[in-house]
Amino acid sequence: MRRIDIKIVNRTLVIVLSVLAIHACAPKLTVMDADPDIPEHFDQSQDSTNTADVQWRNYFTDPNLVALIDTALANNQELNIFMQEIQIARNEVREKKGELLPTVNVGAGAGIDKVGRYTRNGALEATTDIEPGKEFPEPLPDFVVGAAATWEVDIWRKLRNAKKSAFTRYLASVEGRNFMVTNLIAEISNSYYELLALDNQLALVQQNIKIQSDALEIVRLQKQASRVTELAVRRFEAQVLDTRSLQYDIQQKIVETENEINFLLGRYPQPIPRNAALFESFVPDVVKTGVPSQLLENRPDIRQAGLDLKAAKLDIQVAKARFYPSLGITAGVGYQAFNPSHLLSTPESLAFSLTGDLIAPLVNRNAIKAMYYSANSAQIQAVYNYERTILNAYIEVANLMSKSSNLQSSYDLRAQQVEALNQSIEISNFLFRSARADYMEVLLTQREALDSRFDLIETKMEQLHTWINIYKALGGGWE
Repeated sequence: MRRIDIKIVNRTLVIVLSVLAIHACAPKLTVMDADPDIPEHFDQSQDSTNTADVQWRNYFTDPNLVALIDTALANNQELNIFMQEIQIARNEVREKKGELLPTVNVGAGAGIDKVGRYTRNGALEATTDIEPGKEFPEPLPDFVVGAAATWEVDIWRKLRNAKKSAFTRYLASVEGRNFMVTNLIAEISNSYYELLALDNQLALVQQNIKIQSDALEIVRLQKQASRVTELAVRRFEAQVLDTRSLQYDIQQKIVETENEINFLLGRYPQPIPRNAALFESFVPDVVKTGVPSQLLENRPDIRQAGLDLKAAKLDIQVAKARFYPSLGITAGVGYQAFNPSHLLSTPESLAFSLTGDLIAPLVNRNAIKAMYYSANSAQIQAVYNYERTILNAYIEVANLMSKSSNLQSSYDLRAQQVEALNQSIEISNFLFRSARADYMEVLLTQREALDSRFDLIETKMEQLHTWINIYKALGGGWE
């Protein structure tokens, strides 16, 4: 009889396992791999020297700017918010790691039970003595204390892959923080040099106000001598008023730029320490771009996209493992008695259990398939994002290097233009005083000279912005 029972059990197990194996088959998907194809060189140069390897404190030598960056790295609210995102990602890794271990709970309880006499339990209690001559208490108290454990055996590496995915995303969040740091440094530096440019423009306007005011007095004297009309006086006066109005526009821009920096530093408005005299004489160092493949290691956004792709691939493995049977083990041990005085009696009150469950999805496979397909789609998104990030980085560097070269040529020509117009001012003033030039020529020459000087300062500012942005585009500033 026992032999027949074993055969029946074996056949049942074979049938059950066969059904589980059939239903556990996961749909086949085409996993997409990234193609980080990138040109070998930015230009004809094959020099691998890369400015991104320079620490930002050595790249930016202005002590005022360095102090501002230090303050921002400590106080910037957006950066501090992102630091908490990193902490959240780290805690998720701990959570996934904990899922690999058994869950153990300790507890105690007490209760009371009264069953009907004409039931199976009631009849057994009525005819059974706890001890000779001592029946079961009625109602029956119940006291229990013990520990229970549950554990999912990670047969298909579902839990381990989930932990690896969480850890990879934690590393990606760290790279995200690094990318935020390099952007923050670049943003503060750009605003700082824009502030110096505005200071120089303000000084230029104030200088022109003095020159134009002196010219206005000369015109007034010539009008008294009947050498010019009231129209000339009014035109010179209008030019002085226009330049004075421009002075207040620049002052407002200075206030706004200072407060932009203060916001990045996480503080309320206050003056920004700086030396405007360094703007005109400052010559940026020559930038070395190295080779494009170095972008894969230096740019935090590329590294982050690569880690996100790695995590997405692990998520597919986690989703795939949901199709397979899961093995769960449940165990418990403790003491149970109807009287607290017998609760710790061993082995009479000792109770324990051990159960193993093999479970495979049967009815809810559509939901698991949907999760599996979604994980694959997310992985494809991560591939495209990784390739797009690499392409964007290369184009950024190429555009900025071209812009740097063109700005240098533009600056040289504008400097020559300023020199020519400065000489034109002296010539026009001399000819006007000797009545050999019309006052309109003087006004036009002064306006063109002022505009050319403004353009020269703005071109220099664009050069500095490009110098800063190339450093950021190459992946410098976060170490």
